[in-house]
Amino acid sequence: MANLKAIRQRIRSVQNTQKITRAMRLVAAAKVRRAQMRTLAARPFTGRIVRLLQQVCEEVASIDLQGLPLLERREVKKVALIVLTSDRGLCGSYNTNVLKASARRIQALRDEGKEVGLITVGLKAASFFKRIKVDKFKTFTLLPAVPSIQEAKLIAEHASELYEKKEVDAVEIIGSDFVNMIRQDVVHTKYLPVDLPEGVDHYPLSSETIFEPTLMELMEEELLPKYVENVLYQALLEASASELAARMNAMSNASNNAKELIQALTLEYNKARQASITQELLEIVGGAEALNK
Repeated sequence: MANLKAIRQRIRSVQNTQKITRAMRLVAAAKVRRAQMRTLAARPFTGRIVRLLQQVCEEVASIDLQGLPLLERREVKKVALIVLTSDRGLCGSYNTNVLKASARRIQALRDEGKEVGLITVGLKAASFFKRIKVDKFKTFTLLPAVPSIQEAKLIAEHASELYEKKEVDAVEIIGSDFVNMIRQDVVHTKYLPVDLPEGVDHYPLSSETIFEPTLMELMEEELLPKYVENVLYQALLEASASELAARMNAMSNASNNAKELIQALTLEYNKARQASITQELLEIVGGAEALNK
């Protein structure tokens, strides 16, 4: 009977866990749709800002862009990595993939003789890099569940300040791109200085393009601020959608595994109960035969 009691307790425990995983899956499923819509809606604007800034940088004489620190290219001796993870776990391999990619990138930069510093976003990144000897510039944790342009601006300003003060010579972002509900790809993005990603199509600026009031003011007040804010904002949106999709899939798999485990435990319980009943019947029959003798 003690064995039956233990099996019953385990079945109840798994059932309670299944209720939690089902609830978490439903919550993630409800949130991921909105996150997907936000991510897809922001992509065209961010892409256009990036392309426009890149077109200006490519087609305007370099002398006209002097005095803009975010566009200054210099020998890369130290790199800042912005690592985007979540504050919570239970989202499958989402955080693990990002952190592994970050560790590989750190090692690759060190092999090239370059120094590395980190700007970590999320408790998982902060916890992981506590155990690794590497410079930490800033840690952002417990951010709102829905990314906002204010958060992106805060992180972007810190990264821009590091670059402008020449504390680092390049800034890169390591996060996840939301592809669909099942697939989320880890991506490595060059952030500062402004660089043209491979495979980006753009149209040349017209020779009659006029910049008002001046090109420098346009770059300083409009294009560069929008670039640093929106590229990072898009990365946060992609990371948020990827996290929710990964959590939904992880909780769905956990619920299915719990169901299979409950079925296996129920079968084991029924077999043990049947064996117990059979044993009791045998004892009763044996006792009756002993009395008859």
